[in-house]
Amino acid sequence: MLTKDTLDNPGDSGVYRDRYVVVANGLTGEVFFRPPKNEDVPRLTRDLVKWINSEGAKELDPIMAAGIFHYEFVRIHPFVDGNGRVARVLATLILYLRGFDTKQFFCLDDYYDSDRQSYYGALQGVDQRTLDLTNWLEYFVEGVNVSIEEVKKRVTKLSSERLRRAREGQIALTERQMQIVAFVNQNGRITIGDISRMFKITRQAALKEVSKLLGLDVVKLRGKGRGAHYVLA
Repeated sequence: MLTKDTLDNPGDSGVYRDRYVVVANGLTGEVFFRPPKNEDVPRLTRDLVKWINSEGAKELDPIMAAGIFHYEFVRIHPFVDGNGRVARVLATLILYLRGFDTKQFFCLDDYYDSDRQSYYGALQGVDQRTLDLTNWLEYFVEGVNVSIEEVKKRVTKLSSERLRRAREGQIALTERQMQIVAFVNQNGRITIGDISRMFKITRQAALKEVSKLLGLDVVKLRGKGRGAHYVLA
């Protein structure tokens, strides 16, 4: 789906490459490494997937595991085009599945797209003889940090605007409901149990408090059953 209707040859979408390609800087055209032969791609891709699901990889810090996977995926270059965007999506998925991005706000594309020259430079900086990924991983970690800070800024701005509107009467909230919004703003989420304990009220009363916030589109429901919780809308 990431490459559907975006490639010069639609037949290249969703299938392993059937011809030899080079990995080059999209801005300068400089070739910085030559991927494996196309007949080796299925095996190498299977090995990479097997590795990321191995116990050894699961013991790594999630950012390190995602960074290594990202680089190796680009190095294998399984597809004719679109490898970078697929690598970034999969790296983000790895972070999420390993508990790093619990709020699902995280995206790496903005950071890498903002300075393509540095992105290609970091990939090119890996010595193909030793496969020392130190410089690449430093760049990848910096990308994660910058992306997180950007998300924090956006969430804080959004949350502050909602609180301002509530205080100014544009959204009429009770004191309890204001405290609920403040709790979500600080913790990222809230459950009926949290509200019940916060105000020492029944779960039914807690649900009534949050129902108005739902109706005003201040919060929204995520999950079902025991996993149900509320986040800022």
